[in-house]
Amino acid sequence: MTQGAGQGPEAERTATLRDFRVPAYVHETGPYVHSTHPGDIAPPMEETYPEGYTPTQRDLPVINRGDTVQVTVDPVAAVVPQQSGGPGPLFVVGDVHGYLDELVAALQEKGLIDSAGNWCAGTARLWFLGDFTDRGPDGIGVIDLVMRLSAEAAAAGGYCKALMGNHELLLIGAKRFSDTPVNSGAGTATFQAAWLLNGGQKTDMDRLQDHHLQWMARLDAMEEVDGHLLVHSDTTAYLDYGHSIEEVNDTVRETLTRNDADECWDLFRKFTKRFSFRDEGGSDAVRSLLDTYGGTRIVHGHSPIPYLLGEVGSEDGEDGGGPVVEGPHIYAAGLAIAMDGGVTMAGKLLVQQLPLDN
Repeated sequence: MTQGAGQGPEAERTATLRDFRVPAYVHETGPYVHSTHPGDIAPPMEETYPEGYTPTQRDLPVINRGDTVQVTVDPVAAVVPQQSGGPGPLFVVGDVHGYLDELVAALQEKGLIDSAGNWCAGTARLWFLGDFTDRGPDGIGVIDLVMRLSAEAAAAGGYCKALMGNHELLLIGAKRFSDTPVNSGAGTATFQAAWLLNGGQKTDMDRLQDHHLQWMARLDAMEEVDGHLLVHSDTTAYLDYGHSIEEVNDTVRETLTRNDADECWDLFRKFTKRFSFRDEGGSDAVRSLLDTYGGTRIVHGHSPIPYLLGEVGSEDGEDGGGPVVEGPHIYAAGLAIAMDGGVTMAGKLLVQQLPLDN
């Protein structure tokens, strides 16, 4: 794992659809509709947002599920225990999606950063599961914080590392290839249109610099830590890129290095797949990854917990009463832990210490 360290002009609002509806190309069941106007502006909201930020619409179709266990976590601010020898405690962070203030609050609650936002957890180990930007107001601010904490944690004898999410691939592609047509396998698409459709913010693009792009392009796709196989997406598509963790990570980096729009699109498309672990046969899908890459449990982000639990609407449009997220979710016969608390839909940004018991 290579980790970077380091750190907008006035922008116009962009009329785009910002929601969690999965584009057709994710499941390849229909054509991806290429449009420079993918949707309508989100309805006016009472909150005050930064110039150039378009709030995400919170209309997520859901299939109700009864095979998950919601784990309540202690909301009381924690102090990370310092160990005399060996590695420090292990923490994971779910999808942040530009919600910098919520991230800072969650890290402070767990005792990982102090009131000034500096690393204060000594030898603790912190893993981000990807998706730092899009939908929220300050994705670049999130990346800057993670990069800075990476250096501060290393200096203290711990570490702060991050995985590649599909939104990192999307932002890289939108910057590199813009509106260049790609072969989506289900019609004509462009990274620019997909980025806008999936919550891309002009303020992030305006502030995106080369060192941000270089840092994202070097991120690993998966890692095994203390028996936990850490990935971003709840998909078996990782198996298409190698038979070992090292091979998968090398293949992903090499794909980005070749800078081929179609190859990068295929990578993004596969990382955007989801729900492989949720339905009947989900535990077998998890085992296929664990048997190949190691670990006894998989920990992922990507698919919001309110979606997995059926607490935000349903496939026929009925309202399930709004998201209620208390903590991570264990499912797939106890083999998978979901960490995306649905912060973009008024859920919760999750920071959790592992291991996590049923």
